[in-house]
Amino acid sequence: MRTLDFDFYLPPHLIAQHPLPNRSQSRLLEVNAIDETIQDNFFSQISEHFAAGDVLVLNDTKVIKARLFGQKSTGGNIEVMIDRVFELQEAYAQIKSSRSPKAGGVLHLAGGYQAEVLGRHADMFHIRLLGN
Repeated sequence: MRTLDFDFYLPPHLIAQHPLPNRSQSRLLEVNAIDETIQDNFFSQISEHFAAGDVLVLNDTKVIKARLFGQKSTGGNIEVMIDRVFELQEAYAQIKSSRSPKAGGVLHLAGGYQAEVLGRHADMFHIRLLGN
């Protein structure tokens, strides 16, 4: 599976910019796997979809602006996708570029930020955000 498989156009006017004042009136899309139907509901109706013994798992993660664009010191364009922040100024990131950045290389990111490539960790790059 590739992230490109999930790339599709979604008109900006269909993307919620703020939560509704009454959160229970949030929309809920129901997909029935048996008869392959799709139905629009409201989140306040969610309890109607559970049977005894079912488990509801809540996800309280936050969305961060993790996609950054810039250039390597050599001038090549890069796209940086922060995957995991594990220290105040350090993170693991996926970096898309014509050639992989090398340890010790500096990335010049939009907004005047810079990051140093510290090395690789499996398929991720270990980077440190530098003062701008």
